[in-house]
Amino acid sequence: MHEIEPFYNWRHLYTAEEDENSPYFGTEHSEFEFSNTVYNYYIHPQWDEFGSRTLYLKVLFADYELSYAIIEMIGEWNDAIENDIMQLKRSLIDLMVARGITKYLLITENVLNFHSSDTDYYEEWYEDIKDDGGWIAAINMPEQTQFDFHRSHIDRYVKLLDSPNWRTFQPQDFFQATDNQMIRLLY
Repeated sequence: MHEIEPFYNWRHLYTAEEDENSPYFGTEHSEFEFSNTVYNYYIHPQWDEFGSRTLYLKVLFADYELSYAIIEMIGEWNDAIENDIMQLKRSLIDLMVARGITKYLLITENVLNFHSSDTDYYEEWYEDIKDDGGWIAAINMPEQTQFDFHRSHIDRYVKLLDSPNWRTFQPQDFFQATDNQMIRLLY
């Protein structure tokens, strides 16, 4: 897992560390010191913490004019024990919603497991953004993780989409393609 680093081809366009609106503004990452782990496996030091011991993320892009954010995730999404959705909602999403972000593209291809609890925070997140045409999309979630999302009925709030070539797009093109898919799904 230590070799999996967040997608970096858009860093010339956006970095959360340089975005004054980002909770990660001013964060400095080591390239050599591996300190965060998912269980006993070290992860690349470029991943950001948000309060979970098993799930990490990287805000790859945020566009405040078009109201969207692309967030890549790695680890185990554990609402049952760690209450990861509460941590995510309070530490990052509430701040982004306050700054006008209403559309969320979650790159979840490295989310290896999901353990559910209740859906309250997902419902709250969806309620916060739906009146502004907002949505939440989980992109490329592994099948076993999708199964648990479906079983927990979280897919009512977070739509599961596939976009195997997302890395070949520029952020705005990726957003536009996803937004078009979401419009077809929601309306």
